[in-house]
Amino acid sequence: MNENMKALSFKLRKDTVDIIMAGKGGHIGGDMSVMDILSWLYLKEMNVTPGNMEDPGRDRFILSKGHAVEAYYAVLCEAGFLDLKEVTEKFSKFGSQYIGHPNNHLPGIEMNSGSLGHGLPVAVGMALAGKMDNRDYRVYTVMGDGELAEGSVWEGAMSGHNYNLDNLCAVVDRNRLQISGNTEDVMKQDDQIERWKAFGWNAISCDGNDFNELSEAFAKAREHKGDPSVIIANTIKGYGSEVMENKASWHHHLPNEEEYARIMKDLDERKEMAENE
Repeated sequence: MNENMKALSFKLRKDTVDIIMAGKGGHIGGDMSVMDILSWLYLKEMNVTPGNMEDPGRDRFILSKGHAVEAYYAVLCEAGFLDLKEVTEKFSKFGSQYIGHPNNHLPGIEMNSGSLGHGLPVAVGMALAGKMDNRDYRVYTVMGDGELAEGSVWEGAMSGHNYNLDNLCAVVDRNRLQISGNTEDVMKQDDQIERWKAFGWNAISCDGNDFNELSEAFAKAREHKGDPSVIIANTIKGYGSEVMENKASWHHHLPNEEEYARIMKDLDERKEMAENE
């Protein structure tokens, strides 16, 4: 099953690249690193579907690193919330709802996001509301590692522990690159596991581009009681093509025709390899 998810993830990366090309812009590097996390959440992990969005017992999700919206759109299309053809045709066009950050006027999106540092504090509020209302839903948020320099993240972390929000799971897309370079050069972060533990969180490390490890990490988070959980998902920025991988310059870059052809070829090859594993 996870092998099928791996092949699907490369197909969704191709969809994402096409969305970016049609809209003439997007945060392609982080889209590629976070794709496996988003696809696992929406297609395997969370209790949320197009049919239960009005159900107060549904799981909630916030893409705190809202600039990775192109990957989010591709996953929402695969999950049945949005139409891929429409998203691709209208992304970043004048008057379109398919803008460059999540828009909660669209199906499946709980919160407008993109101002970094807000996702975790809002997720804390959603999780606390669930506890107060005696509902058993879970709340998930995905943050970028560059985002962790925001003080509001750590205010949220303190609150999550203070209220024993074991229905809350944060994920850090730990690709170690941000718009201005390597995270360790911009604002040192290691050791993330020890840091989150110091804030009272159940901290889990995994390969965020490996579905078997993601599956185990999310299971550990679900099973843990008494504290919120954070998954430090170690990923590769630009994952899927050597054209982009581990290159800070691909944080926000529109491929030219030659780069596009090479990226799509690489993604096709990796998809085929995953299908044959």
